[in-house]
This record gives sequence, C-alpha cells and structure tokens, in this order.
Amino acid sequence: MPDHDAVTSGGAGMRVLPYGDRALLVEVGDLAAVAGLRAALDRAPLPGQRELVPAARTVLVLLDRAPTDLDVATLRRLPLEAAGPEDAAALVTLPVVFDGPDLTEVADLAGRSVPALVRELTAAELTVAFSGFAPGFGYLAGLPTDLHVPRRATPRTRVPAGSVALAGPFAGVYPRASPGGWQLVGRTDAVLFDVDREPPALLVPGVRVRFREVG
Repeated sequence: MPDHDAVTSGGAGMRVLPYGDRALLVEVGDLAAVAGLRAALDRAPLPGQRELVPAARTVLVLLDRAPTDLDVATLRRLPLEAAGPEDAAALVTLPVVFDGPDLTEVADLAGRSVPALVRELTAAELTVAFSGFAPGFGYLAGLPTDLHVPRRATPRTRVPAGSVALAGPFAGVYPRASPGGWQLVGRTDAVLFDVDREPPALLVPGVRVRFREVG
C-alpha cells in the first residue's frame, strides 16, 4: 500500500485517500463528478473491485485486496465529467398521489400554483445520486433550480412510509416511517426496500426516476 502522502494528492479536483486496508475514498467536487466517476468505474472496474458507495462528494471504492499505487494512479486518470447517455441506468416510474401536507407551502415557495408544481415534478427526470439516511432512501438529483426548497424549520417526529418529499436540491421517498424534516408533497405505494428482492433497494445510485401522478 502506498504511503499516506502518495495517495492524498489527487489530480485536479480529486483526492484519493486510504480507507482501511481494502478500500480507497475518492473525494471530488460535486454530484456531477461523483456520477461520472461512478459510471467510469462501472464500465471499467479496478481489479478486485467489490462495491462502489457514492455520496454527495465522495465515492468509496471497496476492494477484495489491499490497494496499490496502480489503483491510485488509475483513479486519478478517470474522467470527472457527468455520466453520458451510454451510462444511463434503468428508469423507475413511481405512481404518486400529490396530496402532501406541505404541497401548498412548497408551491408558494416555488412561486407557482399547485397544478403547475405537480406538472413540473412529473416532467422532471431525476437520478439517484446516492443512498443514505435509511435503507432504501435515495437522494434524487435533477430538480429544476426553482424547486429547491428549504427543509422544514421543525422536523416531524414521524413521516409516513412512502412519503414523497423535497429538500434543497433533492427529492426523496421515505421507505419506512421515520422522523424527517423534508417538505412532504405526496405519497407512493411503491415498495422502496425489500430484503427478499435483489437488490433490496428499488432506488440504487444511477437509476433514473420519474414521478407519475395518480388519483
């Protein structure tokens, strides 16, 4: 394994850090770079690559062996541009009833009527940027900028499973009942996480997502 100084100085906009004895953590500048790096490693995995774990500005590369200088050099040469059409994953369409308790407030914050807000949400093609918070919860990127609304000032102690929500640049769907501070705009009956399914999570990084309005 290379020494610490050898792996922390990555190429422009990138740092590669050791993470335990069988992983490397790649730090990049934004979600687009995360998506590009993940897509590049999906197309051409490192030898012994077992799993990729993307986050907002990092990709954790898990290996079945100790990392080497060659792994670091390979990562530093990978492109950071956004994933292209050839990297597009499956499309998941979620049926959504738009009757969330925060729907009117979100429409006001966005400066449009509720019907116009729903039309904009159903027209957007979103992408699962990364997962977190709870098993099956995908952070959906791709919202129009004018639909970036703040989290609630006071989080709810219980958000129902299936709630469709917005916060900042992301949309998301709560896979199970839990506390939460996102703005609730609707609900879906889609099963977001099922341990008997492969993979268990419906919304995995890279998957494209559309909302379809239902009554």
